[in-house]
Amino acid sequence: MNKDVLLELLQAVATGSKTPQSAAQQLEHLACQDLGYANVDHHRSLRKGFPEVIYGEGKSAEQIAGIMACMSSQERVILATRVDSKKARDVQGRFPDAQYHSEARMLVWSSTPPSPQGRGTVLVIAAGTSDLPVAMEAYITAQVMGNRVEKIIDVGVAGIHRLFRHREMLASASVLIVVAGMEGALPSVVAGMVSRPVIAVPTSIGYGVSLGGLTALFAMLNSCSSNVAVVNIDNGFGAGYVASMINRA
Repeated sequence: MNKDVLLELLQAVATGSKTPQSAAQQLEHLACQDLGYANVDHHRSLRKGFPEVIYGEGKSAEQIAGIMACMSSQERVILATRVDSKKARDVQGRFPDAQYHSEARMLVWSSTPPSPQGRGTVLVIAAGTSDLPVAMEAYITAQVMGNRVEKIIDVGVAGIHRLFRHREMLASASVLIVVAGMEGALPSVVAGMVSRPVIAVPTSIGYGVSLGGLTALFAMLNSCSSNVAVVNIDNGFGAGYVASMINRA
């Protein structure tokens, strides 16, 4: 339950449009709710400013839909990550107004559009088109959390001149998310051009000794640009979430 929903409930009791008994019933599961296969953290919105996010991999469509049904009574937005297209279609049978973003493998349900909360623009940069699924996971996450988000695609170091055409966008962004596989060099280049936080996201894209993204991860951790922070391999969601928190601060 987010703060707005809680305030509306308390206001309804104060004005007499809702009885204290019905409000108490609604607050019965304020902290958490045990569904047997999941223990839904309803209190997370109040603690952290955004609801619990459903990690779809390993969960059935029925479980995802069940968690969403439980959350929808108390939340205005629900985000599910790593949901394949078949699960998404099954969940949409129960939540037809949920949007599926196939490239990012994300489901988004909202009763109202997200309210603007960010102070500036979050810019997502993908080194290559192959990095786009992870980049779009970051993009959708930051957008759903109430930020203005823009993106630049396919500007990796093999053709670095492509990046330089976007100097104004780079300079005007409040937070930058840079997604790259292979040798993972792009975040250092971008961070050397701006005075803003750069969140580096290594992807598992690459041949042989890319080692499923470890080479990019190690390169980003060893960046000589001091304004770089690094999230886990393929963790677009984590990058989008942290970028949103920075942009709200």
